[in-house]
Amino acid sequence: MRNFVQKGENLTIPAPAAIASGDVVIVGEIVGIAAGDAAEDEPCDVVTVGVFSLDKVAADAFAVGDAVYWDSANKLATSTASGNTKIGVAVKVAVSGSAAVEVKL
Repeated sequence: MRNFVQKGENLTIPAPAAIASGDVVIVGEIVGIAAGDAAEDEPCDVVTVGVFSLDKVAADAFAVGDAVYWDSANKLATSTASGNTKIGVAVKVAVSGSAAVEVKL
């Protein structure tokens, strides 16, 4: 295929803000996990496919397959859709009171 560019699992995009490796990065409809540190507007490699353990709102619970949203103000995964960006689905049960949820982007 002459028009193939890349698989797209890892993308290099401008960092929307200063980010650290492992941070959730959202630019428009692109959602990924930072593969390294980057200052605002510097090139940032983000992983857009895979399963990641992310800190979550402690009171939230997730069943396998539940939608997971990102609360960018608090930098936590949440089950609350309103005002937040969908980042993927839970692949493991996360009970209320637990600190993290495993999310497939």
